[in-house]
Amino acid sequence: MGGVGVRALTGCGCGGGGRAVRYGFVGLGRLGRHLAASLLRAGLPVVVYDLRSEAMAALVRRGARAAASLAELAAGVEAVITCLPSPAATQAVTTELFPHLAPGSTWIDMSTNDPSCVCELAAGAAARGIATLEAPVTGGVHKAATGEITVLVGGGEELFIRHRPALAAMGSPVLYIGPLGTASTLKLVTNMLALVHLAAVGEALGLCARAGIDLATAFAGIRASSGNSFVHETESQVILAGSYDIGFTIDLALKDLGLVRKIGHALGVPLLLASLVEERFFEARGRYGGDAFSPMLVRLLEDALGVELRAPGFPASLEPPDEEEAGLRS
Repeated sequence: MGGVGVRALTGCGCGGGGRAVRYGFVGLGRLGRHLAASLLRAGLPVVVYDLRSEAMAALVRRGARAAASLAELAAGVEAVITCLPSPAATQAVTTELFPHLAPGSTWIDMSTNDPSCVCELAAGAAARGIATLEAPVTGGVHKAATGEITVLVGGGEELFIRHRPALAAMGSPVLYIGPLGTASTLKLVTNMLALVHLAAVGEALGLCARAGIDLATAFAGIRASSGNSFVHETESQVILAGSYDIGFTIDLALKDLGLVRKIGHALGVPLLLASLVEERFFEARGRYGGDAFSPMLVRLLEDALGVELRAPGFPASLEPPDEEEAGLRS
């Protein structure tokens, strides 16, 4: 994949004649609905499609147009953004979508995807005259809700320049990483780090609890220390609240760790810590189910210790309390 340089580029984001690019958005889950809402807040024309009609209706109330099918969506846009839960889902959607996109269109994948899958699908798109960008995001669903999530971009620089305003509407910073595959790889690396940090956070809080340290005090002390991390500042809060609600599931964690393991094997990089954490997530899925939030990993330690890691004053969720109202804010 070559060397990676992080850069921020600028551009007008206009189609022919200075007209704004018309975007389609496929996948209105907990993350995708916030990204699509950000496009609407920026005044961009958006057509949406999701298997759940209620998810589309929420975006229609914000100004989007709903499509009855992927074919209908493709007919009315110049670029399609996908935000889907797995490489298999992305492949299924693009197989149906690409035949209906006009040559000269762009596909932007914002899913957390397998780099080899992105490159393979991009080759198929190119054969139809469709260009590809990858633009996975990192930072948490709550940052997507406020338009502050980090966007990692891979693909051609000119194509990035054209679509940068839309990407900037959805998140900040927007970082150009390099050719296709590099952004997906970096996104998986960030998720690997976050999941390893989550396991460490649980052990740290467990130690503090057994030592008799007030956990709200422990949270503040860790946050102000050299041991602080983004995961501690965010996920520790919902653990201490008892909700574990970070908007990300055990199944998704295992999907990402499996993709990281595949990359590590291909590149000959031993990922010992990631492998240990993956084993713990398999154990958590067996006990709590794959739909449980990923911080439930810490529940394994709580159960072993016979103690709940709780403290008053922490939020049950980091997302805005009224998501639809938040999507309408100016």
